[in-house]
Amino acid sequence: MLILCLQIFFARILDVSLGTIRTILTVKEKKLIAAIIGFIEATVWFIVVQEALNTSTTSLWIVFSYAGGFAFGTYIGSFISTKFIKGSLNVQIITSSKNEQLVKQLRQEGYAVSVIDARGKDGNKYLLLVEIDKKNLTKLQKLVHKLDNKPFIIVDDTKYVQNGFIK
Repeated sequence: MLILCLQIFFARILDVSLGTIRTILTVKEKKLIAAIIGFIEATVWFIVVQEALNTSTTSLWIVFSYAGGFAFGTYIGSFISTKFIKGSLNVQIITSSKNEQLVKQLRQEGYAVSVIDARGKDGNKYLLLVEIDKKNLTKLQKLVHKLDNKPFIIVDDTKYVQNGFIK
């Protein structure tokens, strides 16, 4: 019974991790890779379910192994996707006031910044448009918060970029 529970647990980790990665690749329009991963994911899932349902033993440990593998697989899949699936982000920063120093510092740090004059309820501001590699988000946020005490920041996944500069 222990071996069956471990098989189910680890197979679910594999199958759910693959599912998480497949979903992200589908959104990023990597159709062929997503389809191949989907085939492997469905095969593993079918084998796991068949094993879990065809045992003569009735035990909550089988259910817990299945559910635990699902939960841990979700975590592992998310971790893998953030580390290995590359992508870019569109960051919109609305400054608390017109902040030339922030724009200058961002450019000195190598970020390409487009600046648009904006008007908020409390006066004139800048809308900064910055396209970055996902791995640079935390560094960018820290820099912005260091130079502006109340920035309004919006972050979106970018599906497609043509031309321009991305740090």
